[in-house]
Amino acid sequence: MTFAGSPERAEARLVPEAGFELDTFRITGFPRRPSAALVRASALAARAPFACRAILERRRPDVVLGGGGYVAGPIVLAAWTKRVPAAITEADAHLGLANRLAAPFARRVFTAYPLGLGEKERVVGRPIPARSRAQSRGAARAEFGLPDDRRVLLVAGALAGARSLNDAVVAALGAGGPPVLHLTGERDYDRVRSRVERSDYVVLPSTERYGAALASADVALARSGGSVWELAAAGLPAVLVPYPHATGDHQTLNARHFEHAGGAIVVPDTEVARAVEIACELLGDDARLAAMRDAMLRAARPDAATEIAKELIELARAARG
Repeated sequence: MTFAGSPERAEARLVPEAGFELDTFRITGFPRRPSAALVRASALAARAPFACRAILERRRPDVVLGGGGYVAGPIVLAAWTKRVPAAITEADAHLGLANRLAAPFARRVFTAYPLGLGEKERVVGRPIPARSRAQSRGAARAEFGLPDDRRVLLVAGALAGARSLNDAVVAALGAGGPPVLHLTGERDYDRVRSRVERSDYVVLPSTERYGAALASADVALARSGGSVWELAAAGLPAVLVPYPHATGDHQTLNARHFEHAGGAIVVPDTEVARAVEIACELLGDDARLAAMRDAMLRAARPDAATEIAKELIELARAARG
């Protein structure tokens, strides 16, 4: 297995670190307004499929999987021109622009949520990284220095931060309240940490041990990007505050899926202070926590990666005849 992607994105570091080979080609996202950046992006997009064809000619893959986003489009198109079976993945409850453009050239579209895409679609959930698999609660709490005899609130916004959510939580709980494990994102870490006045409120910018973070908590207060599937796989009841400016409002659509399943409560960003209150109330409600925990586990799709791998193998076999 090899990877292809942009030399300017995270894969340029993450793929080699994981021990895999990476082929790179130049591509960037499309600005939404006319500009010099849009002209540059268009020029790169026009050249990218030819660079991707060269990668495919060198690697000679049996099947291609696009991970969504603008990087995936050129490689899926190049695979179609070379009659190599290709598939794409969509992690949100809204098919993004890049995937809408790539879908006609893919033989399978693996979706996290039902999107009504016809016979190409396979609803599998979202693959869960190994680092996000739930672990022993006692060991997880010891790892983060959290008390073992009280219920814990996990606060998780986004890698870049979720300012309204971060500020509301530390304003309400920085001086007192239930134990908190607060993953702020890099941008907001210093500001949040400076406002915490107690030892059982643990503040981190992020963690490579996200599974331990999930295992340590009784309730999550979070945004609702693709990581909601990790909350579900851990059976973690959630109060979800969708990012209000997400493309196609897909975070609200993601959150509603788990609310309808019974495992989450959705609160708009304009009422983020109320979301903190609801999360704290849930920590004291045994019956509701148990019901939401069961609902999250029923909604979870922990075997998504395995399902995708099996389908890819079948596509490759069918192409070989």
